[in-house]
Amino acid sequence: TLALTLLISISSAAPAHAQGFVGGMLGYNFGGDSGCPEVTNCEDKNLNWAVSVGALGGLFGFELEFAQIPDFFGDSPTSESSVITVMGNFMLAPRFGPVQPYGTAGLGLIKTEAELTGLFSEDNNSFGYNVGGGLFVLFTDHFGIRGDLRYFHAFNAFDLLGFNFNEDTKIDYGRLSGGVIVKF
Repeated sequence: TLALTLLISISSAAPAHAQGFVGGMLGYNFGGDSGCPEVTNCEDKNLNWAVSVGALGGLFGFELEFAQIPDFFGDSPTSESSVITVMGNFMLAPRFGPVQPYGTAGLGLIKTEAELTGLFSEDNNSFGYNVGGGLFVLFTDHFGIRGDLRYFHAFNAFDLLGFNFNEDTKIDYGRLSGGVIVKF
């Protein structure tokens, strides 16, 4: 009886209607520890980029995002810096025809690198989170644009099972970006 019930349940299950997507974004970081204290009136804006892959249903979705920010702490001829993030995000994304607003929250890695030419170099890997939202606008069933505003923050230093996480690093910043999306 159990096997027959399982077989009937599996064969009559409704198909999932999630659509996969891949996209790229360009933007600027601001606030917090970035070299640009505000999103406006900043002379030290540095372009950052992100690539994401995920799936969206009628209400929920997820994505994996990789982003890189060169010259994060600002441009200087004697120093270099960057931030790399890899985040897994849950998305609440109700669909309204070709427009799909979304809210997102996720966890992942925030890697910072800073070097004062020839004198000092430091790399930190931190466990962090991001929260934000945005909007997908589809021009066809498979192509559209995306706008996104997010806040990134590394967790405070903590110990778990005898392992020290995040040392004393607590980086945070905002990111405003836009790009293209391809759904499949």
